[in-house]
Amino acid sequence: MNYCSHCGSSKLEFVIPKGDQFARFVCPNCQTIHYQNPNMVVGAIPVWKNKVLLAKRNIEPRKGFWNLPCGFLEMNETVEEGAIREVFEETGSKIDLIKLHTVYNLPDANQVYLIFVATMQNDIFNPTSESSEVKLFSEHEIPWEEIAFSSNTFALTHFFDDLKTGNSKVNFGTFKKSKPFS
Repeated sequence: MNYCSHCGSSKLEFVIPKGDQFARFVCPNCQTIHYQNPNMVVGAIPVWKNKVLLAKRNIEPRKGFWNLPCGFLEMNETVEEGAIREVFEETGSKIDLIKLHTVYNLPDANQVYLIFVATMQNDIFNPTSESSEVKLFSEHEIPWEEIAFSSNTFALTHFFDDLKTGNSKVNFGTFKKSKPFS
């Protein structure tokens, strides 16, 4: 951060404000503290007749790899609205959310994923500007080596395990460069 968005000063300092425990950008001119927080990524595991809908990324990062339809939560949007929007933007599919399935932390990327299980309203889906291909997969058909992100592998693995064991709890995971997902 180079400028204070409150007063326009260009001399921000990275210090621990009084009463805080983390270093933050603080404007020495107006004393405004500029908090930076993780980005929320929302999406779903869309299900149709025991298969999951995946999209092949048509954008970077990881262009050409498969992923669950997920993306950044927008301002003034609930996590549920964001998940439904992201699935439609990336697959053209309309869904009904069933439950929160995954909370996945990526502290090194400053991201937190919230992934829902959802049923597709019908079998209509198509490529979009964000996805070059969209396809339904059974568990054994998923191209596991071509999955774009650890959050997707974690969510999909737990989804299929949960089906087999009857687990209905939310799955929590974390990926740190020094520690693989749990």
